[in-house]
Amino acid sequence: MSLFKARDWWSTTMGEKEEFDQGCLSVADVDNSGSGEDKIIVGSYSGYLRLFSPHPLKADGIQAEDLLLEVQLRNPVLQLEVGKFVSGTELLHLAVLHPRKLCVYSVSGTLGNVEHGNQYQIKLMYEHNLQRTACNMTHGPFGGVKGRDLICIQSMDGMLMFFEQESYAFGRYLPGFLIPGPLRYSPRTDSFVTVSSCRQVESYKYQVLAVATDADTKKETEQQKIGSGKKLLADWILNIGEQALDINIVSFNHTAFSIFVLGERHFFCLKENGQIRFMKKLEYSPSCFLPYCSVSEGTINSLVGNHNNMLLVYQDVTLKWAAQLPYIPVAVKVANFQDMKGIIVTLSDSGQLQCSYFGTDPSLFQAPKVESRDINYEKLDVEMRELQRIIKDSTKTQDILPKIEKEEDFTLSATVSPALDAVSQAVDCAMESENTPSVTVKFCVRSRLHVQKTVLSISVPPFLALTQDQFIFHSVEPGIAKTISVSVFLKGNSAPADLEGEAVASYCTPTGVPRVTQCKFRLPLRLVCFPIQPTKTANHKLTIDTNKPPVNLINLFPDFVERSDDDQLNVLGFQLLAGQKVTLLASKTSQRYRIQSEQFEDLWLITKELILRFEEYFRKQGIKDFACLFSGPIPLQPYFELIDQHFELRMNTEKYEKLLSERAVQFRAIERLLLTRFKDKTPSPLQNLDTLLDGTYRQVMGIADAAEELQTNLFRAFTKLRSATQLVILLIGLWQKLNKDQMGILEATFLPLVEDGQELGWEESVDAALTHLLRTCLSKSSKDQALNLTSQLTIPKDTARLKKHITLLCDRLSKGGRLSLSADSGSQQAIVMPGENVETQDENPESGVQYLH
Repeated sequence: MSLFKARDWWSTTMGEKEEFDQGCLSVADVDNSGSGEDKIIVGSYSGYLRLFSPHPLKADGIQAEDLLLEVQLRNPVLQLEVGKFVSGTELLHLAVLHPRKLCVYSVSGTLGNVEHGNQYQIKLMYEHNLQRTACNMTHGPFGGVKGRDLICIQSMDGMLMFFEQESYAFGRYLPGFLIPGPLRYSPRTDSFVTVSSCRQVESYKYQVLAVATDADTKKETEQQKIGSGKKLLADWILNIGEQALDINIVSFNHTAFSIFVLGERHFFCLKENGQIRFMKKLEYSPSCFLPYCSVSEGTINSLVGNHNNMLLVYQDVTLKWAAQLPYIPVAVKVANFQDMKGIIVTLSDSGQLQCSYFGTDPSLFQAPKVESRDINYEKLDVEMRELQRIIKDSTKTQDILPKIEKEEDFTLSATVSPALDAVSQAVDCAMESENTPSVTVKFCVRSRLHVQKTVLSISVPPFLALTQDQFIFHSVEPGIAKTISVSVFLKGNSAPADLEGEAVASYCTPTGVPRVTQCKFRLPLRLVCFPIQPTKTANHKLTIDTNKPPVNLINLFPDFVERSDDDQLNVLGFQLLAGQKVTLLASKTSQRYRIQSEQFEDLWLITKELILRFEEYFRKQGIKDFACLFSGPIPLQPYFELIDQHFELRMNTEKYEKLLSERAVQFRAIERLLLTRFKDKTPSPLQNLDTLLDGTYRQVMGIADAAEELQTNLFRAFTKLRSATQLVILLIGLWQKLNKDQMGILEATFLPLVEDGQELGWEESVDAALTHLLRTCLSKSSKDQALNLTSQLTIPKDTARLKKHITLLCDRLSKGGRLSLSADSGSQQAIVMPGENVETQDENPESGVQYLH
């Protein structure tokens, strides 16, 4: 790892709870020593100014004489610049920008007579009190002056204030200003380059700024100047489409003049006329950058720091090196210290200052010479036989020894509260009932390793909602559990097709490998229904048989019935919050149970819950051979009605989308005609085009509203169809005593989609799956197996073919067909022809449907 890590040459940490930014770092020979050795000048928002002269790190850490100067200024330091700022001399001076003041200091050192070294001090040469709050500044030989640097300060309200050293020159407002951006002076073109709030790189000539109308300090006159003064025009403008973080202008001997702009996602190199020389798309969020001279002819190297603690080196657009830093750099410079040239100086926002270089330390380790010796083959044979004996013994006892289960590195568990919330947490419910219940689900995340940024996502079936569906744990400590709680409630005017939710936790191991852990949880039935008085009549009825004695409904549904000393309860009523009433009847003399309701799809939740509670009840009693049976026939007629309703809504949706497309084309055509009329130099009558445009617009909005409402109804119809489909699958499985694998094939056939759409809908998907089953494992002859599925998955004209295939599937299952995915399954089973009576060994069909006594 040392190869791709910035090597620490010198480092320190400044102050406590101080803040720094990109303008707070400067590197130059500010004391004019003439030795060519740079000093590091650092200012903070707390008002501290520090001067460093780094030396290589020793065993005892930083030396005291590395800090040359530390002074407390009265105001925060926004930016530091070093240049020829004092008239009458070409020595370097330090310019310090405060929010309301510009100060220029001279830095000098006095030769020390003792071992503590030289003494440094700063002297204020002059200062300017600013009338406006400053943002940043730039300097250079404005107008081509020789031997001195002028200063330009950009205020927070868009005014450029120019100072000719000790005197104030003039001020100009930038046109269309909103927020300040980075500002740099280009000596090659004598212009100022900035990035406006319109995300455009703009260049303004110094001569144009100098001759423009002067800016007054009074607010009233200021507004008049902006509105009626001489308009300030940019020399060139380039739209980069994003905000800029920094600008740098470089000109080396062997390379062309370049303007570098660091954006939020891109890195731009521009020519002096604003044309793009090259650009680089960044796959990370940058924090600072610095172009510097390259050894290759015609290229420029750039240092780019990012928020991933990385410092990257680019040669034009090619990445040449990447090094890890211990912090996020907000400013980067290149300096020369003693005999070390090209030391990289980086600064963090919390005051970590580091001088580093790239590469690695040489390894001085040498492997010792191996002594040569003669091989004793007899000794090796004895050792080999001993090892083989140990291996053989271990293989014999590996099944006898107890196996230690490996503890998972990361676990996710869900616990559903046994009771509903005392105070409902339901919000924004579209239910008619005022009090919608909610239940609390607790999730526990535990890890054996240190895991960073774990994202927990929770999902529930449609028409159920969560108070919060996503959580982020920035850090999970080993052995410390993270627990969160959410509430689930019914949101919508339709019953859900399932009561099972899922939670997924995504995380990365300490080595960087992404992992996913998931768990499922089942919500209580009381969340979607409540007990009522049972009803005697209903349109749809199902009868479920069991192979065990009758069970009191009080023992199966204790959360719906209050336990009393009365006789056994054999009838129970349920009212779905978003559906009809469902009644459950238990026979007193036989093992039969009837579920009935006014709506066919509403039978699903109660039937599924009944079977689950049966299995749990007999499992607690130690009974393992419990089974449920359904004597048939399968109620396909109400199921086909739901299919027709869903298909009709799909067809209506397609008609509305086609009509909406036609009206949109008409609307755009009228817009083009109106635009042509309005652009014509000789106006002509509109000929009621405006009236036609308004009428078309109203039609478009009305059709769009109707299509949106139709989409909502279609989604509700698909949920009902999904509930009915799961009920039919369950009844077929109980009717034909299908095993787990066969039930999986049936579910994959009838429930291929999680969501329904116009491009790929439920009807065509199920029809294709049914056709495949009927031509393979449920085929009548080998001739049918040779046929291929050639029909395309397009929306059918009607549902007659689909309903015929569903009926045919049930018919062939009743006559001995078996579901299988093996290639030769069709040839292994008996050939069944329509009209034949076939009884298999595992079937004993009863004649007719018996009534409850």
